[in-house]
Amino acid sequence: FFLGGSDTVELPIKFTPKHAGCYHCQILLKSSWDIRVYEIECVVNREQADAQLEFVTPAYQTVTQEIPISNMSSQDWKFEAVLEGQCFYGPPVINVRVGETAPYPLTFKPVAEC
Repeated sequence: FFLGGSDTVELPIKFTPKHAGCYHCQILLKSSWDIRVYEIECVVNREQADAQLEFVTPAYQTVTQEIPISNMSSQDWKFEAVLEGQCFYGPPVINVRVGETAPYPLTFKPVAEC
């Protein structure tokens, strides 16, 4: 540890997970004058390629695409959806329980040919 003229200490940590998931760790720091325990939680997601959706529908007809959201972590997820762009609709919140996959229904309702 290096304590040089400031109240901060650098503690480099290297973390190399083998799988996606939620990793918990405790770091115990002891000295003659103090004992401290730090809890760290690291969430690792699987590598994902960028995705692109293309909606093809006759003019003025609605189309819905179910987008799967998989939760492989150890905690339930609550997502807030922010949709940008005209004519796109979907639920503002989606909950995905641990180990489950929930569909997010993204709807496109065109009001003109485009």
